[in-house]
Amino acid sequence: MSMPTIQELFDLKGKVALVTGGAGWLGTAFSEALAEARANVVVASRTLAKCQALAERLSNLGQECIALALDVNDQVDVRRVVDESAERFGRLDVLVNNAYSGPAHHSSDETDLDNVTGDDLIASFRGNPLQYFVAAQQAVKHMRKVGGGSIVNVGSMYGLVASYPEAYVGLPVNSPVNYHACKGAVAHMTRHLAAYWAKDNIRVNTLSPGPFPKTEIKENLPEFIARLEKKTPMGRMGLPHELKGLAVLLASQAGSYITGQNILVDGGWTAW
Repeated sequence: MSMPTIQELFDLKGKVALVTGGAGWLGTAFSEALAEARANVVVASRTLAKCQALAERLSNLGQECIALALDVNDQVDVRRVVDESAERFGRLDVLVNNAYSGPAHHSSDETDLDNVTGDDLIASFRGNPLQYFVAAQQAVKHMRKVGGGSIVNVGSMYGLVASYPEAYVGLPVNSPVNYHACKGAVAHMTRHLAAYWAKDNIRVNTLSPGPFPKTEIKENLPEFIARLEKKTPMGRMGLPHELKGLAVLLASQAGSYITGQNILVDGGWTAW
C-alpha cells in the first residue's frame, strides 16, 4: 500500500462536519477551514441568519454548506441538530464543539469572586461541557456507522492555567471563575471520551486557544490588550485564521494518530 500524500491526508472531500457556534468569532474560522479542506459543513448557532450568510459564502467554494439554528442550552435541540446534520448529508464525520453559553462577569472589582453564585457555575457547565458531551454522544452514533470520526472540543488556555489578576485591575473586564472551571472540565472530559471511543476509531481532542480577543475588545480596551501582550512570548494577540491549520489537522487523516490531547494555540502564553 502506497503512503498517502500530504494533500490526501488533509483532504476532507466527501466528509461532513458540524460546527457549533459556527458563525461566531472563532467559529467562522473553523467553518471556513473545514470548507476550504473540501468538507460539507453545517454551520449551527442561535443566530440563524448569520449562519445562513456564512453557509452561502462557503458553498461558493464548491461544497454544500448549510445553516441550522441551535439552542445550546436545550439538550433536545442539540441532539436534533446533530441528527439533522447527519440526515441531510447521509453521514457525519466531524464535530467541532465550539459554542459557549454562560454568564460573563465584567466587573473589575477585586471582590468579584465573592459575588459569583453557584447558579453562575451551573449555567456555564450547562452551556459548555454538558452540551459538548450531549453533542458528542449523539454524534458518535452516526460516526460509528461510517467507521469512525473526529470530535474537536474547543477549550481555552484558561482551562489549563489561571489568569493574571493584574491584567484586569481597573478595567471593565475580568476572567470569570465559571469560565475557567468549565474549560478545565472540557479538557479532562476529552481525555476520558478519547480513551473509551478509540475502539470505534473515533478521535477526541481539545483545541485550546490562547488570547484571541474580539475586534471590539481590541478597539475599546487598548490598555487591556497591551497588558495581555506583555504576558505573551510572541508579544501579540492571536488572529482567528491561526486556528485553521490545527482544526483541519485534528479533523482529517493527517491527525489519525492524535487523540485525547489538549493542544494549545497561545503564542507561547503557557510556556512561561
